[in-house]
Amino acid sequence: MIEPRILAVRTKILKKNDELARRMRAEFVASGVLVTNLVSSPGTGKTALLLETMKLLIDRGRRVAAIVGDLETDNDARRLAESGAPVRQIMTHGCCHLEADMVRDHLDGWDLGQLDYLFIENVGNLVCPTSWDLGESLRVALLSVTEGEDKPLKYPGLFNTSDVAVITKIDLSRACEFDRGLALKNIEAVRPGMVVLETSAKTGGGVTEWTDFLEQKKGP
Repeated sequence: MIEPRILAVRTKILKKNDELARRMRAEFVASGVLVTNLVSSPGTGKTALLLETMKLLIDRGRRVAAIVGDLETDNDARRLAESGAPVRQIMTHGCCHLEADMVRDHLDGWDLGQLDYLFIENVGNLVCPTSWDLGESLRVALLSVTEGEDKPLKYPGLFNTSDVAVITKIDLSRACEFDRGLALKNIEAVRPGMVVLETSAKTGGGVTEWTDFLEQKKGP
């Protein structure tokens, strides 16, 4: 008897989240801001890549901001603030994902019409964030070469709910004996036709191409 009750409560919570996310998405689109939700496991290099991305976009004259989710500490927010962009931290205190109302509450005081890009760095987790719509227009699945080529097969939900995959830390490919061809094959098996970009925040490799992709999605 317990399992059906848990399922019913979860369905109700997700429905409420999705309704709020749809309203937020409409507001984001009307304001002209591209909202991007970055999802990966801890240690994939989300923060490092996002920092370089924000710096490059700012150099191009774009107006950017970020919201960062972590269980504890504001370390990543302080690191991203080095870009010069406004950054806000959400500490979930044990919750393994961000929810739409958390993001909405941290938008207070920001004029969305004055932003071109809003990045949401989700809590490091490959499972829970896939079920929670945050009102984003673009969801990005990040995979580090240090994690192994079979991540897409082990966590297909993430790749099936994402719009683009970004392979990070490609500068470590040789040291990790990363099989690029196999990784691409596995992504293709889970999500045929998925756009895959390859980056290194340390060397800058692929970061321009990744940023160009964002600019294309943003439009004029």
